[in-house]
Amino acid sequence: MRVLGATFLLLLLGAVLISAIGVVWTRHESRVLFVELTRLQNQRDELNIEYGRLELEQATWAEPRRVDSEARQKIGMVNPRPQDIQLVGR
Repeated sequence: MRVLGATFLLLLLGAVLISAIGVVWTRHESRVLFVELTRLQNQRDELNIEYGRLELEQATWAEPRRVDSEARQKIGMVNPRPQDIQLVGR
């Protein structure tokens, strides 16, 4: 009977130790995952800022007055003369 009680006590002690190690491991994993989540959220925020900056830059470059100015200055485009305009019918 005493041997059975000692064996049962050792099994309970083993279960408690395994449970304690599981709790420590789970907390560690939770912290590691939280750090990774924070890093990814910061990266997301930086990418959102960069995306907004790029949208603003695209809007600036695509502005009709700027396109017209660039076309005239860099490649010498001009408005056609009235005699150079032809209407095409269907």
